[in-house]
Amino acid sequence: MKHSNPVLRHLCEYGMITLGCAIYALSFNWFFAPNNISMGGFTGVAQIINRFLPALPVGVTSIALNVPLFAVGVRKQGVGMLISSLYAMSVGSLLIDALASIHTFQPMDPLLSSVYGGVLLGTSMGLMLTVGATTGGTELLARLLKYKIRNLSIGRLCLVIDVIVICLYAFTFRNVNNALYGIIAMYISSLAMDTVVYGSLNAKMAYIISAESGRVANCLLEMNLGVTLLSGKGGFSGDEKQVVLCAFKRSQFAAIKAAVTGLDPRAFIIVCEAHEVLGEGFGEYTPDSL
Repeated sequence: MKHSNPVLRHLCEYGMITLGCAIYALSFNWFFAPNNISMGGFTGVAQIINRFLPALPVGVTSIALNVPLFAVGVRKQGVGMLISSLYAMSVGSLLIDALASIHTFQPMDPLLSSVYGGVLLGTSMGLMLTVGATTGGTELLARLLKYKIRNLSIGRLCLVIDVIVICLYAFTFRNVNNALYGIIAMYISSLAMDTVVYGSLNAKMAYIISAESGRVANCLLEMNLGVTLLSGKGGFSGDEKQVVLCAFKRSQFAAIKAAVTGLDPRAFIIVCEAHEVLGEGFGEYTPDSL
């Protein structure tokens, strides 16, 4: 969601953050709080504090806990991150308390709460991360750890932190079953978050072995696809071959298959998942990349 006009760009970004905050508050009040299922992170810590000090609302307590973490985040990511994340944290926390004050959701089957709560929570976090914001807590801590631990996705980092908090939650509330449901919810949340954050970067990669490799390569180039020719050798025949390597988006797969088999019905096509593709037509690397 990129706009050349900076005003429109910021409106879109903050609209996305607000939407994420609304989904976040809804998931907490509808699925997590009524069933005493911990969300993990600083919201989960706030739930534990609220257990012993009921006068401290979960939303306000969550804001107070995030202050030191934001101080570190500003040094790493600048004031822009501070402003957008403060907005997300404040709106998300206030919406939690506002929604709780106007409507009380009834408990439901804890497994349903874990599944649907996890999907909504991960979606909300992913939406905010795509525009460089977090509600603080787990997401901000995972975002900062990502600078040091590059081999783990943002969702998996959040999962590790959340599981630690959920274990503390289980000890506090003496309810192992609800803690186990919380781990299910956080695992689903991590998958949903990674899908939102990395989904647009996912692509497929094809190795095409054909006697008509030159024509296949030209055809793919006409489809505005990047092509690389690799030197190969048939294991059985010993013949020299050219292997066409091509990265493409999922929506282009059917057209590529039709084009290649139309030129060479006997073409050998190997299609693989590509977790992330950087370069023209795909994503771009930046030091702040998730």
